[in-house]
Amino acid sequence: MTKIADFLKAGCKVTILFADLHAYLDNMKAPWELLEKRAQYYQKVIQSMLRTLGVPLDKLKFVKGTDYQLSREYTLDVYKLSSLVTEHDARKAGAEVVKQASTSLLSGLLYPGLQALDEEYLDVDAQFGGVDQRKIFVYAEKYLPMLGYKKRIHLMNPMVPGLTEAGKMSASDEDSKIDILDSPESVKRKLKKAFCEPGNIERNGILSFCKYVLFPVNNELGIERKEEYGGNVTFKNYDDLEKAFEKQDVHPGDLKLSVQKALNKLLEPIRKDFEKPELKTLIAQAYPPPPKKGAALEEIVPSRLDLRVGKIISVEKHPDADSLFVETVDLGEEEPRTVVSGLAGLYPMEKLLDRVAVFMCNLKPVKMRGVMSLAMLMCASTPEAVEPLEPPSGSCPGERVYFEGHEEGQPDEKLNPKKKIWEKLQPDLFVSNSLVAQWQECNMMTKLGNVTCPTLKKAPIK
Repeated sequence: MTKIADFLKAGCKVTILFADLHAYLDNMKAPWELLEKRAQYYQKVIQSMLRTLGVPLDKLKFVKGTDYQLSREYTLDVYKLSSLVTEHDARKAGAEVVKQASTSLLSGLLYPGLQALDEEYLDVDAQFGGVDQRKIFVYAEKYLPMLGYKKRIHLMNPMVPGLTEAGKMSASDEDSKIDILDSPESVKRKLKKAFCEPGNIERNGILSFCKYVLFPVNNELGIERKEEYGGNVTFKNYDDLEKAFEKQDVHPGDLKLSVQKALNKLLEPIRKDFEKPELKTLIAQAYPPPPKKGAALEEIVPSRLDLRVGKIISVEKHPDADSLFVETVDLGEEEPRTVVSGLAGLYPMEKLLDRVAVFMCNLKPVKMRGVMSLAMLMCASTPEAVEPLEPPSGSCPGERVYFEGHEEGQPDEKLNPKKKIWEKLQPDLFVSNSLVAQWQECNMMTKLGNVTCPTLKKAPIK
């Protein structure tokens, strides 16, 4: 947004496209019936942000994609493009922007073509986007001239990384990003949890916020600290702050506190704007609450499973059952959980110790030969072998495990045994030929990548 402010201050005419049709084509990220309200919401947010930055809005224009993308001429150009573009080029162009799946929808292959045609139909000289758009920009430069349209200039901005150790903003991980309307308390909580190693300037979402958000707006950042730790200091440019942090002259805690204050000061006028009754109503219409729990319970989807990464910190044989192991598992909670698994004789006990695995955490606790089991270790199983599923390297206890295409749903607090949700979902859980755990060919994932199985291809997961 600071770069858009720069364009407007320089006297450029800026068109912001609300790509509602694109949003639907990208694996239906937004329900069709909500697209209109969300476009209105984003327009109000952007206007409020730019006013906060003191930017004139007389040369700013908003356009909604469906205002022209459903016209006869545009539709004909989409068909013309489809006769020129190979599947390889379409898939490659959208690789960093369109949601990728093992069985991709055709809509995702159309997406890059629409973005390319937008340059012509919006009659622009240049298109601006993040560096993740570069392959679509290359696509546009290659194919628009084939339709008789001119090449456009393409401008790119660095992507601000997420606040978590994974370093990527994610819609399914609220703590990875700061939302425009986050409360001061929410900003404080997210920054407090943010990954910020002393001296680490390579993977540091907080420093990136300073570089790409705070310094372009304020031109300085003050660090408040006690005299015994060097006293207050003000950095007039980002490079000096980065050098000081790299030398550990600035502590992560002091940086977080200063960024928290600066961000909240920047966001406060926008929050006040959205206290107006009409804007509160718009938010409620654009982002309605999820269906009531009673209604949602009837839907049999894997997002209802509370799957998490866990680390087995101890394992021993069950005192009263030769076929059972009793494990103590760190699931990122205040206290570890006890898990009883029927792996004795099927999987070596020593291989379980210190193992990072996947656990289902919302089954009803069950007493197994006198020991209460509070979760279930997820394994691939054949008559000859059993193997625990493996989260991606670097996964930490407590991280959410989800299925591709089902990231947005919330797990049940406890699965009702009478509803047999797990029993209905389990038959579609298998290991693929590429050793990725799947439900109905949707990959099981964490924010770091796919959950896998070492060797058991096509094995059911139990």
